[in-house]
Amino acid sequence: MTRFSHFDATLWYATAAPPAPTEPLRDAVEADVCIVGGGYAGLTTALELAKAGTRAVLLEREEIGFGGSGRNAGHCTPTFTHYSLGELRSILGAPWAERLIRRQTRANDRAGQMIRDYQISCEWVQNGYVMGALRPNQIAALTEKAQSYNAVGARTRVLDRDEVAEVTGSPRFYGGWLHEEAGHLNPLGYARGLARAVMQEGGVIHTRSAVTGCARRGAGWEVTTAEGRVRAERVIFTTGAYTVGGWPRLEESFRIQRVFVAATQPLDPETRAAVLPRNTTIHDGRGDIFVYKYDAEGRIVASMFPMGRRGGDLAYTRQVMADRLRWLHPQIGEQIRWDYLWFGELDMQQRTVPRLYGLAPGVVALTGLSGRGVPTGTMLGGILSDWALGMPEADLDLRVEPLHRAPLWMSVVPALKLRQMRLSDNLAARRSGAPLPPHA
Repeated sequence: MTRFSHFDATLWYATAAPPAPTEPLRDAVEADVCIVGGGYAGLTTALELAKAGTRAVLLEREEIGFGGSGRNAGHCTPTFTHYSLGELRSILGAPWAERLIRRQTRANDRAGQMIRDYQISCEWVQNGYVMGALRPNQIAALTEKAQSYNAVGARTRVLDRDEVAEVTGSPRFYGGWLHEEAGHLNPLGYARGLARAVMQEGGVIHTRSAVTGCARRGAGWEVTTAEGRVRAERVIFTTGAYTVGGWPRLEESFRIQRVFVAATQPLDPETRAAVLPRNTTIHDGRGDIFVYKYDAEGRIVASMFPMGRRGGDLAYTRQVMADRLRWLHPQIGEQIRWDYLWFGELDMQQRTVPRLYGLAPGVVALTGLSGRGVPTGTMLGGILSDWALGMPEADLDLRVEPLHRAPLWMSVVPALKLRQMRLSDNLAARRSGAPLPPHA
């Protein structure tokens, strides 16, 4: 079994619209830009370039959406994973922070527009996202979050206890933060639809075309595969956590954090009317996160991070997820059955924001989506296409940096941080008298 196996075990593989027909690269071709990686960032870059009349060729080692773009849970929340907006400004500085904040907070606008323009069949709904408060003392932080995001143009608000119960169907929350512009979709369906859009606009896609090298040829570059090559003026690597070769040491620029996603059987209409009655995405508000939403057929799709037995012992993992869901929604009862359970990988960066690396004149790589893939990958296509079309680096919305190796401690710190957040949540709950979820 390889690290990237069992793509066909995901729910999305069973339910997404079929892929557009593609073939491996078997010839020598010319392009203005060669893009390596068939996930959201690569596909949206290719789409933007093809629309601009640029000859774009995209190479994918496996099939479209094979990596994180086909394995994620389908949440589309245009926020930042870990840092507050104030912290992000301190980390990135001016003008980079404001540029990235503007791109990210409007990313769902871009995703929705592409879905409409190209009639992508991907279960897209924009019914909002709720971060719940399982303790009364969390409300102040959610109020501050609402104020900061609203100040940059997002539509968010804080819900009181009655409102959050009405939106989520859960009696457990003391309040919550509602991001009205958030949505969810079938992530593999979205990736496959983007691929069709690229080809519709004249872009070229070759799957089953693993890149074996990238070398200077005259004024441009030659990207090689087992059976063909692409000569291009510029090259963009967007392989993320699923990077295998292609450019020396690129896979050392991040560290892997695994995540698992599970999906229930389709729930009956009466249960759906009581649990997530507005078809909203829910984050239970704990640092050791539990995030869940429905698919189009009424399955609850939920995700968590592995920790101890959770993620290793699959029977125990299913039990943990069922117990958490029933604790949040007692009206579910005993009917939950997890029909699907699969794993994905995140390319984690120390700062949990994307990194744009200048590998050589005319070659860049993007890594570090760090778990906010759908909106982030979508908006990054605009930045990468700006670079490919010749925008000066100083004017880009993401700073170009030298390639560097992620520190070794990043191999263990994300997992340790999850444990620390769980312990912190548990201690805070006990101090406030709030109940703890099972297996906390």
